[in-house]
Amino acid sequence: MQNTPNLPIILLDAPGAQRAALWGLQDLFALVPRLDPTCTPLDVRVLGPDALPQAPVAAFVFAPSIEGTRPVPDHPLVAWAVHQHAQGALACSVCAGAFWLGQAGLLSQRPTTTHWALEEEFRQCFPDVRLAPEHILVDDHDVITAGGLMAWTDLGLHLTGRWYGAEMVSRLARHLLVDPGGREQRAYSTFAPPRQHGDAAVLLAQRHMDQQFGIALTVPVLATVAGLSERSFVRRFTAATGTPPASYLQALRVEKARGALERSQASIAQIAWDVGYRDVPAFARAFRSITGLTPGAYRSRFRTPMS
Repeated sequence: MQNTPNLPIILLDAPGAQRAALWGLQDLFALVPRLDPTCTPLDVRVLGPDALPQAPVAAFVFAPSIEGTRPVPDHPLVAWAVHQHAQGALACSVCAGAFWLGQAGLLSQRPTTTHWALEEEFRQCFPDVRLAPEHILVDDHDVITAGGLMAWTDLGLHLTGRWYGAEMVSRLARHLLVDPGGREQRAYSTFAPPRQHGDAAVLLAQRHMDQQFGIALTVPVLATVAGLSERSFVRRFTAATGTPPASYLQALRVEKARGALERSQASIAQIAWDVGYRDVPAFARAFRSITGLTPGAYRSRFRTPMS
């Protein structure tokens, strides 16, 4: 089933950006409607710092740097990335592109990957990031990072799965003669709530939930964050996201738990605690109600080889 965004996807021609990644991603996405004319084409644009839209975008990607270029804090792209992510854009990077997301503060306390050869430098620059360079791709809901220099193919196929479904990933990989590896069976994000809904108060609550999902988040707390009365908050949140706050939080927590089960060696009890559940059976019930699998079965099926 398609879940294609109706806003632009921006491939950022940052200083030193690998052109093969920029044009390769654009070509990859352009192939989808050629393989299946019923698929809605994406509005994919390769843009430099001087041509960036201020209107909201669906997603943006920082490509690898083949010149060793690193962002400075006051670079216009950094502020632009912060602004767009705050409006609900999906933030993505490949290889050294993660330095841009790190400089923008979008990776703080998040699981992240980059090229293994950049591990020491990255840790020194961003010590508060939960770096996992052993993974080729890390999907943390509204931020996706990919590892190696050529991992733009992994990112492209992963985003294809998110927007067009797993069947298109298989078709596209066969067409490109790319081995999809574990991508077909990987749990593509099933929880991708709208963020370009135009309700700034609701978006504040969504961002708070993204960052604080591991603690108690009641309607009174979220209404205060949004600056609304409880009744108005529930009404506006449900209208903007299509999901009541409690159901939204449960789906978000399960999505975070899925990532931890795929990538980490933490126990199921620890993961349950980390994502906000203080009762493991309750976590297991919620997890199964959304994924159709127990946490243990999910881990056995989808755990990455390096975990």
